Amino acid sequence: MKSTNKRHIQLRYAFVIAFMMVLSCAIVWDMFKTSIIYAGAWNAKADSILERIEPIQPRRGRILADNGTVLAANLQFYVARIDTRVKGFKMDSLKAHLGALSDSLAVMEPSRSAEQWRAELLRIYTEKPSSGYRLIKRLLSHSEYERLRNFPFFKLGRGLTGLLPDKDNRRSKPYGDMASRSIGIVARDSSSSAQHGRAGLEMALDSLLYGVPGEQKQIQLTNKFVSAPITPAINGYDITTTINVALQDIVETELYNMCHETDARWGCAILMEVATGEIKAISNLQWNEHQQDYVEGVNHAVLGYEPGSVMKPITMMMALEDGNELVQNIDSPIATGTSFSYGGRVVTDPHGGAFLTPREIIATSSNVGMSKIVLKKYESNPGRFRDRLAEMGFFDPFHSGIGGERQPIVARLGNKVWDKVALTRMAFGYSTEIPPLYTLAMYNAIANDGRFVRPRLVKKLSRAGEPDSIIPVTYIREHVCSPENAAKLRIMLHDVVWSNRGTAHRYLQDPHVDIAGKTGTAYTIENGQYTSQRRLAFCGFFPYDKPRYSCIVLMKGANRGAAASSGMVLKNVALKMYAKGMLGDAPSYASGEQVAPEKGRTAVVHASMNSNLTTNLRRGLNQSKIKAYQRPQQGEGVPNVRGMGVREAIARLEQAGMAVKFSGTGYVVAQTPAAGSKYAIGQTIELKLQN
Repeated sequence: MKSTNKRHIQLRYAFVIAFMMVLSCAIVWDMFKTSIIYAGAWNAKADSILERIEPIQPRRGRILADNGTVLAANLQFYVARIDTRVKGFKMDSLKAHLGALSDSLAVMEPSRSAEQWRAELLRIYTEKPSSGYRLIKRLLSHSEYERLRNFPFFKLGRGLTGLLPDKDNRRSKPYGDMASRSIGIVARDSSSSAQHGRAGLEMALDSLLYGVPGEQKQIQLTNKFVSAPITPAINGYDITTTINVALQDIVETELYNMCHETDARWGCAILMEVATGEIKAISNLQWNEHQQDYVEGVNHAVLGYEPGSVMKPITMMMALEDGNELVQNIDSPIATGTSFSYGGRVVTDPHGGAFLTPREIIATSSNVGMSKIVLKKYESNPGRFRDRLAEMGFFDPFHSGIGGERQPIVARLGNKVWDKVALTRMAFGYSTEIPPLYTLAMYNAIANDGRFVRPRLVKKLSRAGEPDSIIPVTYIREHVCSPENAAKLRIMLHDVVWSNRGTAHRYLQDPHVDIAGKTGTAYTIENGQYTSQRRLAFCGFFPYDKPRYSCIVLMKGANRGAAASSGMVLKNVALKMYAKGMLGDAPSYASGEQVAPEKGRTAVVHASMNSNLTTNLRRGLNQSKIKAYQRPQQGEGVPNVRGMGVREAIARLEQAGMAVKFSGTGYVVAQTPAAGSKYAIGQTIELKLQN
């Protein structure tokens, strides 16, 4: 029995030993294969795990105004979080600094008082709500985060306090909504952290702004990853636009004010430099029911609309260029009448007459006159109307840099009766879809002696501060019409404002700025039917004798006529530019009152108490005749702050114990109560500021 058991046990041991030997051999063989035969493959797999290739995102280029002022740029922001589970934290350290820390946080973030901050800090460090508690809800700039990091307690370091920043790289617009729709927006790709443009310039020039991504290798060390660049990223171009911040502010302000005055649904304005085609300002405002105010809206500047009567000067241009016998002499009367029946449709003129000259046809905005002029040349071949527009470059893409730019839509007509009827409507701005930018470009050509300059929003590309490409002035056509015909058209457009029969003569005449242009009204279409709501346009240029700027304003739903709404926006823009010396003939100022230049007197104004700012005052008023600056003499009663900047004025008045209210921008030109009058501590003083 013992012998049998011994034999069984030996067999079992032999089996176990044999199994172990086979298993050992298999392990050794597998190790051999891994370390020798397949070593290369396994090493590559290890490298792929421990060393991974990641993209390096380039810095997105900035969008700049014409003088280099930043309109859009990537800025680093921070989210201040607290890791309440940090191992080095000690409650005694917190309590020792709690009072000073609470006071500092209350100053930085006054939404909580010092006592509330004290209670909140004790709560989060005691209850430990999360490992990433957000201390301050808003984003912090770099300087704000550095200030926070050096507060009492927090400057002990991250390991003891748990303060940690989450970096957030965002596209920032220092001027807020100014030209926001034209500048555009960016968004991050869902599959990466890359920012790409989604509208406006950001989208139109995304490939230039974005740059070229690089590559880096992430290598794992004992307890962290380190980066080793393989290919450096190439940062995006900085794009200098043609936008002028001062002009943009003027245009937006005047459009905003008029939208409010007339209860318009939306408004659009474009200001362009005649000689260069540079778009100096562009604004799109739309009523927002939620905010109960006008906000930057859809870019109507590049969308197609029926232009209304602003189309008439363009039709007149073709008539002059084609040698139409009805307009060879712009002072020769044409039989028009107040109504005209053609093809079973009647065209009426409420302000027409039995006979009108071509000048009067434009001045009075005669639909009958324009219908007869266009039929004289194109009745036998209506399709030629569109062909002539094409020959003039009217449909050529501008590539202005504005995202979403569309081309005009004008149907090529056949030779049926309804085609000829449609031709008469096209002559005065119906049955077409023309973006305001295209209309403005044609008026700009009229102001520019017929030279059809290409509108542009981009001026220069640069990288690392060095210019790379400068975008030159280019032309759609060297001449869209002859200089002689351009001069005739300017006379006609001047009559719109300055003749007694002109549609804008009641509103747009002003002795300081000589404006020429054309009103236009078109009824809107909804569900295929015309409604009672109107789009009101004014397109023109100024000063008339030597045009420097052209401008178009389009408003929908304003409760006034075209001249009294859109035209007044252009007029107010022109007057502000004149007052600021932007048209080369600035008014003179002397301590708040005008001085006649013919008397040869030297204007004396109250300058800033800071002598370093007197140069800014000279530039702000643009007064070459200002020879001397005087500081306000301080005496008893209300301090004299006229001529001071707003900060200095507020500091001076608050030092005297007065509360301050002010309106406008720039330097103080008036104060109520007047300087030297008696006042009580806490009394309010009102300041009027002006550049």
